[in-house]
Amino acid sequence: MSMRNLSIARLISVVLLSTAALAHAQDFKMGFVNTERIFREAEAAKQAQGKLEQEFSKREKELVDTGNAIKAASDKLEREAPTLSESQRVNRQKQLVEQDREFQRKRREFQEDLNSRKNEEQQLIIERANRAVKQVAESEKYDVIFQDAVYVNPKHDITDKVLKALNAAAK
Repeated sequence: MSMRNLSIARLISVVLLSTAALAHAQDFKMGFVNTERIFREAEAAKQAQGKLEQEFSKREKELVDTGNAIKAASDKLEREAPTLSESQRVNRQKQLVEQDREFQRKRREFQEDLNSRKNEEQQLIIERANRAVKQVAESEKYDVIFQDAVYVNPKHDITDKVLKALNAAAK
């Protein structure tokens, strides 16, 4: 183990021991928020999903239609290939290859645009959720709120409270 890794391991151990010691103190209050539930159940997340579907549905349908048209043209070429001259067959194959290349490019662009917009919407949800977490933490006097843990005792899960505050803020 390198010196750097050893130092990091020691730091993690100190933090974990400190956190464990604090957790046993009677006046220490901690909570946990399940971010996956926030993204799945919050009204803001549902609205964002609907907004994205509306924004991208037309392009997605066009891509599906184009893909189906290319598939149909490919099937037609396969059926007709025995009756075509060599030059006709080669020309139609070239057209199909070019159409497929353009289709793949548009599909990649669509996916990149969709991912970019999803990230933007998720960032807005995270910001709203963080404000709701802070509101719950301050009003109920939590000392620390964790996200994304391997295991959490359900008694520390405040996700329902955060969802309630987040949904109330959205109205």
